[in-house]
Formats: sequence, structure tokens, C-alpha cells
Amino acid sequence: MRELFENTWALEDMGVRIFLLAGRERALVIDTGMSGLDIPSEVRKHTSLPFELLNTHADRDHIGGNSAFSEFYMHPSEFAFYRNAQKGEGKMIPVFDGDVIDLGGRLLQIIHLPGHTPGSITVLDIGSRCLIGGDPIQEDGHIYMFGAHRDMDAYIASLERLDKRKDFDYVYPSHAKEKVGREVIPALIEGARRILRGEIKGSEEDRHGKTVLSCDAGVSRFLVELPTSVGDRS
Repeated sequence: MRELFENTWALEDMGVRIFLLAGRERALVIDTGMSGLDIPSEVRKHTSLPFELLNTHADRDHIGGNSAFSEFYMHPSEFAFYRNAQKGEGKMIPVFDGDVIDLGGRLLQIIHLPGHTPGSITVLDIGSRCLIGGDPIQEDGHIYMFGAHRDMDAYIASLERLDKRKDFDYVYPSHAKEKVGREVIPALIEGARRILRGEIKGSEEDRHGKTVLSCDAGVSRFLVELPTSVGDRS
């Protein structure tokens, strides 16, 4: 793990970031990556505090090391996918939009951002004025928006709501560029709108055995269903 700023670390695992945040009394791991790393051993290199796990969502590249934890925080909209599709185990502790986790002098607020998945969340580090973790906000990345549990309209609505907030200045995404300014959010909104309107044609790519459309929105690429599902919308 590499220190991002005081008491905050990130570990790159096959293109996804695992975060560690420490307060005075306890620490929080955000996601466990793709490859099944021994996350507790990594955590112990940086803190002796008791620590817990929060998953930003249940896609497989964010839960690879969950088996090392007997319980973890997750938005309940992800529970069925985690349990049934991903065959995940452990006790899931629900967190909802607006919930606050206190690490001891460090307050973290849950922000629900449905769209990429129904229960996607990011974490507002209130004192540091930044968002940590999650897939919806990326720069120079690939945002997966194909599959039955993705919804572009919900994604746009989530980012529009987030963009109205005045309590953060930058974002540490789970993928691609490590630190981005909040100005990336309206750029992502506009890109997603243009895709729905059919203004970005894109090119076909194979992703995990499925042919999808890769649409370059400038700030990032969106991977969406083929044109029969994209349509011409306002």
C-alpha cells in the first residue's frame, strides 16, 4: 500500500484500488480487489488499529479478498447480487445514503450512487473534503454500463445529484487516474447523455466474452450494450 495523504493508503490490484483509511480508534478497508490478496496482512503493515471492511459494490473486482472478513458494510441493493451471482459469503451490514461511519475523529459519510450497479456507493471523507472509492467517477477509465443490473438513466441522475453537493473538492476513484477534480462529474454526465442520444457511435469490443459498444466520451469510455439497446433518446 502507498500513502495518498495522512492516514490514507491505496493498493493497486489488477487495475482496481483497495483503500485503507485510519482514524484514532479504528480503520476501514474499502474494497478487497480482484486477485484475493491477503488484505489483513497488508493492513497490518500500516496500522495496529482494529479494522473493518466496506464494499462500494459487489462486482467481482471489488470483492476478491472478502473471504478474509467475517462481516462487512455494503448497500443492501447489492446483497442479492453478492450472494446469488457472486456466491459471496459473510455477514452483510447494510449502509444507506447519508449514514456516517466514525473512525474516531474521522467521519465518513456514505453517498449512494445507483446506476453502475443498484447499490453503488462512494465514501465522503468529510474532514478531507474528498470522495474515496467507487466506479461511477473515473477519468481516462472504462465505465461498465452493460448488463442487466446497469442503468444509464440512474447513473446520470446520481451524478447530477452529486454535482450539486458543495462538500468535496476531488475524488480518488477505484480505477484509472488516481486523483481527479470534481469538474470530471459534469463531463461524465454530458458524455452519458450524448450516448443515450446516439451522438457517440463507438466501436465494438469483446469484454468478458460479450460484445459491447465502447463509447469515447472524452473524459472516459463507457462500455454499453450494442446499438439495439442504446437507442435514440433525449
